[in-house]
Amino acid sequence: MDNGLQERLLSSGKEEVVNLKGRIADESKKIWKVALPGILARVSSFGCIVVTQSFVGHISELDLAGYALVQTLSVRFVNGILIGMSSATETLCGQAFGAGQLHMMGIYLQRSWIVDFITLSILLPVFIFGTSIFRLLGEKDDIAQAAGYTSLWFIPFIYNFVFSLTIQMYLQAQQKNMVIAWLSILQFIIHIPLSWLFVYQLDWGVGGAMGALSISSWFVVFGEFAYIFGGWCPDSWKGFTTAAFKDIWPVVKLSIASGVMVCLELWYNAVLVLLAGYMKNAEVAISAFSICLNINGWEFMISLGFLGAACVRIANELGRGDAKATKFSIKVLLSTSIVIGIFFWVLCLVFGSKIGYLFSEEKEVAESVSDLSLLLAFSVLLNSIYPVLSGVAVGAGLQSTVAIINLCCFYLIGIPIGALLGYAAHLQVKGIWIGMLCGVITQTIAICFMTWRTDWDVEVIRAKNRLQRWYLRSPEESNGRSDLA
Repeated sequence: MDNGLQERLLSSGKEEVVNLKGRIADESKKIWKVALPGILARVSSFGCIVVTQSFVGHISELDLAGYALVQTLSVRFVNGILIGMSSATETLCGQAFGAGQLHMMGIYLQRSWIVDFITLSILLPVFIFGTSIFRLLGEKDDIAQAAGYTSLWFIPFIYNFVFSLTIQMYLQAQQKNMVIAWLSILQFIIHIPLSWLFVYQLDWGVGGAMGALSISSWFVVFGEFAYIFGGWCPDSWKGFTTAAFKDIWPVVKLSIASGVMVCLELWYNAVLVLLAGYMKNAEVAISAFSICLNINGWEFMISLGFLGAACVRIANELGRGDAKATKFSIKVLLSTSIVIGIFFWVLCLVFGSKIGYLFSEEKEVAESVSDLSLLLAFSVLLNSIYPVLSGVAVGAGLQSTVAIINLCCFYLIGIPIGALLGYAAHLQVKGIWIGMLCGVITQTIAICFMTWRTDWDVEVIRAKNRLQRWYLRSPEESNGRSDLA
């Protein structure tokens, strides 16, 4: 081989490397523009729930067990449905933005408010009859009563989800969600002194802790309303319209598919907490397990930031009709998320023995949390993979397929193994968590295979057909046609 040919090959190789680095840097900027505000918002919002748990935990162990039951069972049950129903908004707004149909985003947002508000109102008995439900599920009477009291305080809090979840998806689809990050950070800053004032200074107990949670949560919603209605989304928000009531059934069907996908994932942890309630020392088991799940859930908010970024990037590229860019975005998203997951995995391994004391002064609870710290670390690591792939599925509108995967992996594999190890093998809470990890591992493998096998050129065509089917002319287009007539 002559020197000239060698030099040309080397030059070509260097150009490809430089070009690849440039593409990765460009894609990373797009991802972090959506992911970072989403991470800040979710970490801050979920942080308020964790802070509330900490305040309740220092009131009494019984109140902590009651709060843990409601937060991990009732709230996850309802929140799972609402997040799932709202993820249809994420799919539609992301694809509409990519296709340049900006005015449709405001219509999709209003449709999601209607669907979510009606859905939540139907689900209210879950909180109103909390004590009876927990008794029916076999929980101890004193824990059921404490949970029933706390569940009533959750009612004003959960209604913020109708607006906060959907608005976040609407804004991040057009890469305007930094305002939510700032509002959520302010929410967290307000929530801590407010909780301290209500619980310790005014001595309002559990009611004070829950009141602070509701006030700080609605602060974000009113800030979002001010941003949208104040004219900061002129292209996508054209005001309230009766068009939101048109074609609402197809949106409901997509919402139900989304709801089933997310619910099966979030309810999985809830069922495992319920199983922990049947252990010998139920208060300690529930408290320790829920503390670990909330730590896992707090870190999971970072993963949800990447889930949101995955949804937006995939939906945008499919809306534009670029299958190659879609596949490249998936690779960059996964690589970035896994690196972050490894970092938090190491943190959990190093500080796992001390985490429990942040939430309870009971030595037995803290030691139980320490005993679960290794499993917590591996759960955190898996958090960096499957949420990103779930976001890819939401962005492409493949929620129904993931729902089937979640059903099989979590409920036919994870829960039976957890129950078997927890009760038959006498591993208690640790056995339940091992079962949970088995379900997550099989789900991760299944979604990886699904993503690898997906024909993204076909998904581009499906996205185009979906947008055309639900398209409504904007007021400007309608006026233009009238002028021409």
